[in-house]
Amino acid sequence: MRNDLVLREIDGPIARLTLNDPGRANVLSEAMIAALGEAVATAGADPAVRVIVLAAEGRAFSAGHELRELRAGDDKAAHEALFARCSALMLAIGASPKPVIASVQGAAVAAGCQLVASCDLAYAADDARFAVSGINLGLFCSTPSVALSRAVGRKAALEMLLTGRFVDAGGKESRAVRRNRVTRHPLVNLRLRPVLAGIGARMPAMPVRQCLDQHRAVTCASLAE
Repeated sequence: MRNDLVLREIDGPIARLTLNDPGRANVLSEAMIAALGEAVATAGADPAVRVIVLAAEGRAFSAGHELRELRAGDDKAAHEALFARCSALMLAIGASPKPVIASVQGAAVAAGCQLVASCDLAYAADDARFAVSGINLGLFCSTPSVALSRAVGRKAALEMLLTGRFVDAGGKESRAVRRNRVTRHPLVNLRLRPVLAGIGARMPAMPVRQCLDQHRAVTCASLAE
């Protein structure tokens, strides 16, 4: 079933999932969370797909949660349910049987930054910026802090969490969030081509699922230690 909030394109072994709500900076609304979760699950279960690319339309990658949904009422249970669905999405990306690669342009903020950090790899245009800025609203991005800490390390993550400041694609804090930096947004896809071709070509001959599981387990264990 087509869902215009997440565009899907299959190109050989590559599934490209594109957040498509640019007018609202691709916020992770309840509808977006559901659509992206379903798209990731479908791509992960497709035997023809070897790698998943997560991209976004517009000037921003994702501005995080849809604050208007959260401010619409004081129903604590509803808010907790929404956060639980968002956490389930992030965990599903981290547990996907196929590598998930973020292709980032513009701002990735709060849960949007968590989305990038939850992916296995990330490539960023030079206009990409990352922040977990809940602290500026009197909040602490506790859930995004988990994936962010695993991606950039505890100290760099805590600095971002406590200051709420943006780091750009060339900043030291963002180097572990993204895999590489390119000079212009159109070149993100160009830089990704050999990576995607390599993964797609090698997948059938390699125990990639075991590699992913072991790598993810080691990453999670290192944080607990």
